[in-house]
Amino acid sequence: MAERRLTGIDHLTKRMAVLGQLRPTDTNAASLYAPAANVIGVVMRVVICNTTGGGLSYRLFIDADGTTYDETTALAFDVAIAANVSVLFDLGPFGLPMPDSAGHLAVRSSAGSGLTFTAWGHELLGEG
Repeated sequence: MAERRLTGIDHLTKRMAVLGQLRPTDTNAASLYAPAANVIGVVMRVVICNTTGGGLSYRLFIDADGTTYDETTALAFDVAIAANVSVLFDLGPFGLPMPDSAGHLAVRSSAGSGLTFTAWGHELLGEG
């Protein structure tokens, strides 16, 4: 098999980063991260922190090419999180690639201003 140079996004630069951080002020789903044009985002982990004295629940969604946040795009749905606790949602050794700038990683809290979501991973930056 002959080698060939990648076109479009050439994986020349890998940037580790906090991809997004959000504390939703209501109970509507909201975008936590969407890759920029000419970037492949790879979400490795999401930390969910309950900053309240009561139990809450969260939802995580991934829509690879849009903003549909429901059962069809759920990664986690109404997962309980105890008071004053942080949990790690690990997306495995290879993470969750997001090659489309129209795609979104989204979150939802069962109470406004009760949970903080932080996504970690890396971005593969193309040439141009």
